Amino acid sequence: MAITSALVLYAVIWFMTFLVVIPFRLETQGDRGEVVEGTHASSPEVHNLRRKALITTGIALVLWAIIAGVILSGWVTVRDIDGWMFNRMGPSSLE
Repeated sequence: MAITSALVLYAVIWFMTFLVVIPFRLETQGDRGEVVEGTHASSPEVHNLRRKALITTGIALVLWAIIAGVILSGWVTVRDIDGWMFNRMGPSSLE
């Protein structure tokens, strides 16, 4: 895996994790009873994005290490994934 591939993998994992973490413990204007005119009651009031970004970074780092380890170790190959889903590649010449 090249450095660019590793960075792209980390970025994808980070953003997917961030989208999962954002809604946790979110306080909306409707929850607080202070809806500003011109906004929805579901607009965020207290979102703690810095804390959530740090939590996301830690979780993404652990997930990235596990996924990159599986990729680099060769436990799962493209041929394995093809065999589970499509069966287009056929048997390898080494088998």
